[in-house]
Amino acid sequence: MGSETPTAFFNKTYEEALALMVEAKAYLEGRENDDGGLLLDLDRLRLSREAMRVTARLTQIMAWLFAQRAVFAGELTLVEAAADPYTLSGQEMCAPDDPDHGRGLPAKMVDLLDRSHRLYVRVSRLDQLVRRQAP
Repeated sequence: MGSETPTAFFNKTYEEALALMVEAKAYLEGRENDDGGLLLDLDRLRLSREAMRVTARLTQIMAWLFAQRAVFAGELTLVEAAADPYTLSGQEMCAPDDPDHGRGLPAKMVDLLDRSHRLYVRVSRLDQLVRRQAP
């Protein structure tokens, strides 16, 4: 992690996740409806599925980051944070990176899918690191 303190590193990840969540929320509340009207039925279904995937990824990431903040604040021990229900979950829904995920979808949704997937993978590695560090 370089010369950064762990809390600074996690704070940056938290800020990135929060900004992505706000951006996704704005898109999903407004633009998805506009973009969805231009899509074929199968692509609209795919858009809905991928919107759920982005939401699931970001929800899992934020929950995990909240648990890490609780560790830094002394509200949870590292051992507690490395155990269920505080570990990153949802791998079946969140981890797959389907190369066809963007086919027929608006560019903004493809961007959200790509960025949320990269962030989920990064946080998944951090989760594994936390689990290994827990005594």
